[in-house]
Amino acid sequence: MKILFISHSYPPILGGVESQNYNLAQGLSKISQVKIIANGHGKWWLPYFIPVTFVRAFFLMMNYDACLVGNGVLAPIATALKFFHPKKKFFSVVHGLDITFANKKGILPKIYKAINIPSIKKLDRLFMVGNFTIEEAVKAGVPKKNCIFIPNGVSLENFRKEFSREDLSALWGKDTTDKKVILRLGRFVPHKGTAWFIKNIMPRLPENVILFAVGGRVDKNTAGDPDNFSDCEKEITDNHLTDRVKLIPNVPQKDLEVLLNTADLVVSPNINYKNSSEGFGINAVEAAVCERIVIASNMQGLADAIKDGKNGFLVESENIEQWVKKINAIFSAGPEFAKNFGRMAGKYVEENFTWEKISKRYLEEMEKVSK
Repeated sequence: MKILFISHSYPPILGGVESQNYNLAQGLSKISQVKIIANGHGKWWLPYFIPVTFVRAFFLMMNYDACLVGNGVLAPIATALKFFHPKKKFFSVVHGLDITFANKKGILPKIYKAINIPSIKKLDRLFMVGNFTIEEAVKAGVPKKNCIFIPNGVSLENFRKEFSREDLSALWGKDTTDKKVILRLGRFVPHKGTAWFIKNIMPRLPENVILFAVGGRVDKNTAGDPDNFSDCEKEITDNHLTDRVKLIPNVPQKDLEVLLNTADLVVSPNINYKNSSEGFGINAVEAAVCERIVIASNMQGLADAIKDGKNGFLVESENIEQWVKKINAIFSAGPEFAKNFGRMAGKYVEENFTWEKISKRYLEEMEKVSK
């Protein structure tokens, strides 16, 4: 099958969609003939990228069987191409924000709701990164029969590496030998729950428990979720946690690898925030593949990423008592439990979430539609 893959968000730009699109494109390239058209310059390049890409794709589709776009932003391009190439098949990866962005306030969400959502409905098949995303899509009028849930994947070689506690201490700036280290990995936006965790959980944990909160920041003029890095800073100050919480925005890849392979516990404490959602908890899967214990909120895409008791634990979102109890129980269980559970979690991810397996599922579903 010859596939034209189009992505408006691609490395070297960092982010969840960028990483997903890159790994999916590379995975498909290993098992099929794939032509990639990608924007790796950021959102400022889109006014040029979109019209030029449409013209390129218009001619390229004469020699390809199908077109796969990396998210709902490009659905109008795919729909327009489908009009000119009715015998070809057109698909889209759909992330949580691809649907919920239409419910936000402002002129851009209104335009998106009027143009992108109808375009998404017209495509041959939609690959949803989470079951929650399917639920939201159905509410928006997308036919459920067109939606297929395929989780995001993870590359073992990109994350599972050897680092020492000394490497972790270097990031903290002082010795962490006698500390219990929690890692929160995710963008600094409200629904990720980082500010909530700092305010409600950290003050209730023992003094030897410290937290690294790392992830990207959102530019002020970017459409979508607002940046709440300053809220996290305020909670640290208000709760006297300067010595116990460290924020690292836009963490370098090497430092991220150190954290994922040396932290004692990784948390995804997502909370409910209007018109925002977690399409799929890829950060939780990345932590599990590094054989870390993960605790995540039992909601939205996190419930697809974490199988309770297999590659992590799910607790009720915003339930302070449950969070504190689960964290203390894991730390009290000792290093042998952490080691054994980590190995089990890593094996579970290898069996279910590698990009090799996920890419094959995409190809199989596209071939079914094309027959």
